[in-house]
Amino acid sequence: MMAEHSEIALLTAVQRRIAVPRVVTAARGMSHFGEHALGWLGLGALGALVDRRRRRQWLLSAATVAGAHATSIALKRVVRRHRPTDPSVVVLAGTPSSLSFPSSHAASTTAAAILYGGLLRRRLGPLLVPPMLLSRLVLGVHYPSDVLVGAVLGATIGTGMRRRLGRPPTRGLGRPPARGRG
Repeated sequence: MMAEHSEIALLTAVQRRIAVPRVVTAARGMSHFGEHALGWLGLGALGALVDRRRRRQWLLSAATVAGAHATSIALKRVVRRHRPTDPSVVVLAGTPSSLSFPSSHAASTTAAAILYGGLLRRRLGPLLVPPMLLSRLVLGVHYPSDVLVGAVLGATIGTGMRRRLGRPPTRGLGRPPARGRG
């Protein structure tokens, strides 16, 4: 309980310092975008539509984002940690469940940042992940450890697929294609 008490203290400190109307509005928008990973899945589909040459990679990346989201949901059902209910925490958004650990928004956002960033050859993690994690605290729907573990989960899943997508295609028993000598 001591750890939960310090997480409540951190959560309320975040809310006191930055939960001003503009930030709350932005956090709610991010929450809607990330709900069920639908915004990230839409961007993956758009990437597949626009980048025909790498359509398969975009589709596999989007499927992996969905997988990160699904994995976080499965973990929530095992861990069964409930969302913050302390009277000092102001809940500023609705959620589809009362379960909190790990954050599915954090997992899918981190996986999307790694995978889509790899396809775009841009480091999207620093741009996308911290605001999404912070938004979950601003809205009062997660403990800090929920978002951190969600991000680690998304990073693990996203990095694993990113490595797989970066390998050359294989034939036969998994060996790389033979290179011709000219």
